[in-house]
Amino acid sequence: MDLGCAEETSSFMSGFIRECGGYVVIDGGFATELERHGADLNDPLWSAKCLIDSPHLVRRVHLDYLDAGANIILTASYQATIQGFEAKGFSREEAEALLRKSVEIACEAREIYYDQCAKESWDIMENVKNSRRPILVVASVGSYGAYLADGSEYSGIYGGTITLETLKDFHRRRVQILANSGADLIAFETIPNKLEAKAYAELLEEEGIEIPAWFSFNSKDGINVVSGDPIAECASIADSCKKVVAVGVNCTPPRFIHGLVASIRKITSKPILIYPNSGEMYDAQNKQWVESSGDVDEDFVAYIVKWQEAGASLFGGCCRTTPKTIRAISKALSDKN
Repeated sequence: MDLGCAEETSSFMSGFIRECGGYVVIDGGFATELERHGADLNDPLWSAKCLIDSPHLVRRVHLDYLDAGANIILTASYQATIQGFEAKGFSREEAEALLRKSVEIACEAREIYYDQCAKESWDIMENVKNSRRPILVVASVGSYGAYLADGSEYSGIYGGTITLETLKDFHRRRVQILANSGADLIAFETIPNKLEAKAYAELLEEEGIEIPAWFSFNSKDGINVVSGDPIAECASIADSCKKVVAVGVNCTPPRFIHGLVASIRKITSKPILIYPNSGEMYDAQNKQWVESSGDVDEDFVAYIVKWQEAGASLFGGCCRTTPKTIRAISKALSDKN
């Protein structure tokens, strides 16, 4: 990337935040909503299964979040990998087409939403300002642990045989496909360890990925990512990568968010994003969500303004959050700003 392009990338997110009014609303949990609409996700592909058999439900969930006020919708590609699709009997070409399809569906939803708002604005003047609300389609990339579907995305423990090169080779083609599918940005989500963050950073440079990216880590103690690597060291990798335009935390209990934002702010001046889960913990062995031990998290929307004051600029929800959550986040930020 030449210097001019590097400067353009670095200003991408800060410009988008300004365009949105000083804060950005990200969408919420996807699998929960797909299930609510009738999808059966008992499959190693999880939500990516719907790209095959229920694309209309994927589009419906995107529209629900846009109706709730989201400025960013994430594609249904978190658990969509070429290797995972091939394991289900698809050819490489078919697997790559499904990855592209995840972006196409989200882009279609954005256009449908814009068309709906334009029609409604004839009668409701309030919708005039919202009819072309800034909206990004962000291609979601889950970790190697998400592909394994064994809960290791929540531990970051991949074993000694998994090296930096192993991870780069695993993710390379998927990142290439998603970067050239029409998405505005790539989100590397629920990053559980420093090694995978480094793999992503090197891939972005080696492959000359032209669209911006964000890095989002998960934590279960408010100090480290789930593998035990310090959040500061992980954030430093994101800070040093010119292709990364925002860094933050997702799929993390709300009670840890404030401290994590403060820790990340000490490392980077890049915009900080947060989209916590509902406060429950995932039981990988039984494949179900359970209430976390210790203090039960209250409705985290009440803390959104405090997280903004701590330094976060992009806000949404992860597992078990809903369009209702996102609508409340949007209102809380609108009332404050």
